Amino acid sequence: MEDEATTRFRLDIAYQGTDFNGWTRQPQLRTVQGELESALATIFRRHGPAPTLTVAGRTDAGVHASGQVAHLDLSADQIASLLRARGKTPRTADAGAALARRVNGILGPVPDIVVSRCVLAPTGFDARFSAIWRRYRYRIADQLSSRDPLQRHRTSWVPVTLDADAMDAAAASLVGLHDFATYCRPREGATTIRTLQRFGWTRDDDGVLVGDVQADAFCHSMVRALVGACVGVGEGKLAVTDAVLLRDLGTRSSAFKVMPARGLTLLEVGYPGDEELALRAEQTRALRSLDLQSGQEQGQE
Repeated sequence: MEDEATTRFRLDIAYQGTDFNGWTRQPQLRTVQGELESALATIFRRHGPAPTLTVAGRTDAGVHASGQVAHLDLSADQIASLLRARGKTPRTADAGAALARRVNGILGPVPDIVVSRCVLAPTGFDARFSAIWRRYRYRIADQLSSRDPLQRHRTSWVPVTLDADAMDAAAASLVGLHDFATYCRPREGATTIRTLQRFGWTRDDDGVLVGDVQADAFCHSMVRALVGACVGVGEGKLAVTDAVLLRDLGTRSSAFKVMPARGLTLLEVGYPGDEELALRAEQTRALRSLDLQSGQEQGQE
């Protein structure tokens, strides 16, 4: 397909990460990318090489998503094949909805992945490099919370009472452009400088602690490490000011625990206006050149 003109489509994807070994395709392991690309290979088995997915943020094993974004490129023949199957005259604008139906049909009646939308992508769109922010949510049930077994796959439980106000203060103190090496799993040659745009804690109606965090991008395990530091503050094991003091040390610390993946969900990926998509992608590629050299994914958690 490299020598053939293609058309780009945007996919919005939701999945429960419990039974997946993360997003990225891996031999002999069940992954979100692997399941989706297997479905694509089935759909296009008679129409050239199967398309591959480029994702906004690679998620770890056990991490969920309600607003993951990816893109793929389809040839004219692949687009036509989607619409011929429904007896329609091929029209590019209709192909996205047809593809979503086909993929969801292969994934089954009660899947743990759903393609919620597939549409023609604007000119210049790149799911990974055009993104300007990613927003995650982390849920914790402590001794003040209702422990709902129906929510156990997306909530971490701790056997203590946490100080929500102290956690919120610690989270707010971390916002800004900083080196977050303390809160990232190190990768040789990769930058750990990120802009944390918002981070705060509240309790929902069931008393569950909900942490919302948004950044231009995340390093590997960054959100779960940030949450772990806040939990240490909430338990009284760390002072509110320790969150920044630890960050400024610039090295991994045993002062807090990285929290389990099951409490974490990727909620949304933000993009600029259509006219700025290509420029944003170009700028991001330049800024994250070190990440590319080391193989680190933009927007990873």
